[in-house]
Amino acid sequence: MIQKLQRKYALSEQGARDLIKGCIACVLQNLSFMLPVGLLYLLVGELLGGGVAAGRVPFYIAGCAACVGLIFLTTWLQYNATYLATYVESGVRRITLAERLRKLPLSFFGKKDLADLTSTIMADCTFLEQSFSHFVPELAGAICSTTLVAAGLFCIDWRMALAALWVLPVSFAIVAGSARVQEKLNQKAMDARMACADGIQECIETVRDLRSNNAEGAYLAGLEEKIRAVERRSIINEFGLAAFVVSASLILKLGIATVALTGSLLLVQGGLDVLTFFLFLLVVSRLYDPLQGALQNLAAVISTRTNVARMNEILDHPVQQGSDTLTNRCCDITFDHVGFSYNTGETVLKDVSFTAKQGEVTALVGPSGGGKTTVSRLAARFWDADRGRITVGGMDVSKADPEALLSLYSIVFQDVTLFDNTILENIRIGRKDATDAECIAAARLANVDEFAEKLPGGWNTGIGENGCQLSGGERQRISIARAFLKNAPIILLDEATASLDVENESLIQSALSRLIRDKTVLVIAHRMRTVAGADKVVVLEHGVAAEQGSPAELMQQGGIYAHMVRTQAESQRWAL
Repeated sequence: MIQKLQRKYALSEQGARDLIKGCIACVLQNLSFMLPVGLLYLLVGELLGGGVAAGRVPFYIAGCAACVGLIFLTTWLQYNATYLATYVESGVRRITLAERLRKLPLSFFGKKDLADLTSTIMADCTFLEQSFSHFVPELAGAICSTTLVAAGLFCIDWRMALAALWVLPVSFAIVAGSARVQEKLNQKAMDARMACADGIQECIETVRDLRSNNAEGAYLAGLEEKIRAVERRSIINEFGLAAFVVSASLILKLGIATVALTGSLLLVQGGLDVLTFFLFLLVVSRLYDPLQGALQNLAAVISTRTNVARMNEILDHPVQQGSDTLTNRCCDITFDHVGFSYNTGETVLKDVSFTAKQGEVTALVGPSGGGKTTVSRLAARFWDADRGRITVGGMDVSKADPEALLSLYSIVFQDVTLFDNTILENIRIGRKDATDAECIAAARLANVDEFAEKLPGGWNTGIGENGCQLSGGERQRISIARAFLKNAPIILLDEATASLDVENESLIQSALSRLIRDKTVLVIAHRMRTVAGADKVVVLEHGVAAEQGSPAELMQQGGIYAHMVRTQAESQRWAL
């Protein structure tokens, strides 16, 4: 049962246990609310029998106090078992999702955007938090307590019990029958909200480009339509839900009428006494209140399926696994007939074979879309190859744990990501236990000191969200300083000097030459002068390693590499 609840509601094991406790607490609370009905039944019985004896007064006073005490106790238990436990589980659920995302291959993120994942972790968890604190326990509590009360009513008089309870299966069947309709409505509403969130995020991120192209008006008009679509879907959702819930509530209210009519008829015929009739009227007046709320809760529980499905999509996605123990003998990177395709079906690599040796600089060049960046991502196991084998020092990277494998790599991406923190702390990302002196030493190798020491706060200057207060070249140098600080045996540079001017590019290359001793360096570059000093050049074109060799050897061959060098040389002579 625990496992079923975990799967059905994307809960942790403790969360599933707490959900059961919450349901039991709601049952006890609902039953405690029936105690005053029993006490009133006894009182009316004595009044009809000739009055309440003086000796019975303390009993009723004590009974009232006991009812108040039990209601208080069960309400306290229900609050702790539902609300407080749910808030704890909500935090656990978010952490679990975040941990799962950390272990997923990057291929998963290629199918998702930031707004979608953020909505799953924040909005979906918040909705389920409300569901498990308000809806699910109260629904289960209402059903269980009603079942127990119904059994008691049948023991008293089965005819009156049928008159009181026939409406229950009909009402719940109406709401339960709306499941498919609700799922479709909820999915459409979710799609509209995601489209709106994507549009808002895109508008904020691209506001500079929109303004520079006088495109704000047209874009905001489209964004307004997305917002209106969310409004329309929300209204349709509410009407779709209300149509079933209100109809079921109307049916439920008929139970009071049928109890009154049936009781009156039996009373006239002498088949029912007044006290029993009074008891059933009291019970149904109390019985239908939690059930009416249960109908709304049932509809809400049904609507959680969409949110749970989005969470389970993350939790069920296979993670990259492998051994924590690295068995590489050296740090040579070998691609052996590697093929790879993204989820779109587009084949990026067909049959790539080469070796990047330790202590050498291996450059990957070629036309855009040839697979250069993909090769570097496969080498670090950001994705897993479809065919062939990739090894580091003889160790198959697909057999190694991704986090353990990445301890061998220092990576500088083409698109730099910085944090809203100081320069020093952004560099320290490369190795969290590094001292300030070690961070500054790595920064000097990357020529960061040239601008950092001129800032008002020096190394402790905040750089804003994603380094917005720095230029592109300055941001790139901080990223390179991280790689220097990590000092891993393999260095991947993906267009690492693309944002640097010629002078800074030369300084970085000079620093790299000091770093690469006994290291494996894989460089991706479009500028031919960047790779002129490489030990080996691999030319990727149409998904294959079309050429391999030293720059001098490839120039003598007069092939693709030589053509790229000549073309860039000609473009450098171009002037306005």
